[in-house]
Amino acid sequence: MKENAAASFTGLVDLAAATLGGKAIGASDDFFAGKENLLEPGRGVFIEGKFTDRGKWMDGWESRRKRTPGHDHCIIELGARGLVLGFDVDTHHFIGNSPQFASIDGLLAPRGTPVSELSSAPWMELLAQAPLRPDAQNLFCAVAQGLVSHLRLNIFPDGGVARFRAYGQVVPEWSEQDLDETARAAVPSGAVDLAAVKNGGLALACSDAFFGPMNNLLLPGRAADMGGGWETRRKRAPGHDWILIKLAALGTIDVIEVDTHHFKGNYPDRCSVDVMAAAPGARITDLIASDAWSPILRETKLGPHERHSFRDTVQAHQPATHARLNIFPDGGVSRLRLWGTRR
Repeated sequence: MKENAAASFTGLVDLAAATLGGKAIGASDDFFAGKENLLEPGRGVFIEGKFTDRGKWMDGWESRRKRTPGHDHCIIELGARGLVLGFDVDTHHFIGNSPQFASIDGLLAPRGTPVSELSSAPWMELLAQAPLRPDAQNLFCAVAQGLVSHLRLNIFPDGGVARFRAYGQVVPEWSEQDLDETARAAVPSGAVDLAAVKNGGLALACSDAFFGPMNNLLLPGRAADMGGGWETRRKRAPGHDWILIKLAALGTIDVIEVDTHHFKGNYPDRCSVDVMAAAPGARITDLIASDAWSPILRETKLGPHERHSFRDTVQAHQPATHARLNIFPDGGVSRLRLWGTRR
């Protein structure tokens, strides 16, 4: 088992994650440590003896000691709007300088709304004031639910938080599609990425995810390094690895992109893609064992550190709710895109 594995709300997406496009856009104070650290991957690190001209360097958001009434807060624009169900207010390494309490509010507003307008908007309380433990993951369920695009983390009265996570379900904005120049050249007009996390796609299960979490495969943009993709351990037995994906909507797939960016000596030799239409509420175990899977991309050769786009070899198929990427025999894939049409 890996050391220092962080607890999380399995089956939900961190809507605030920087890797999804989340941004800390405003804070009452971040004198000691910048607000942008809150949404970075991992739990934060501690470097003994490292100081800045303002004090001890800390991997998180830290405000100065409050000498007036009130409390500090940080406003976050989510990477994808959605229903938030759980929070992690992680005070890792903040021991004598963590807040005593926290609360969380949310609202729905267009992306790019100025902080000044958000500050005066009516916020909905998602988590009432709750005590925080120092140097710990503080996990909470949301006490209220509603569609939100922004969150406000309130800390009482001041202090430091290493990481903030907001776990929930994406409610997609289909008008916003992540097409770069390469994708625009290969993808039909009006197509949407049915696998993208930002559209509501979700990795449900996989044969192995030893080196990289499975939902990395569906994140926006291109990974910064190998750690930003999905990677299995070296297979020493017969068979191959696979990952099962719940599509963002019922649809048909026209273009498949398999990106092995950064995977040079550990990319899969080949891949294939299957799809199926499952009944609502189908169990993951039933999906894995089902014989209803149909191939839409036959076993195809892959290369290292390359963005592969398949269009002419994608077979016509009935609308699907789920897809399965098979890799032979093992290895790492940075991103999977399944461009198609909602039905």
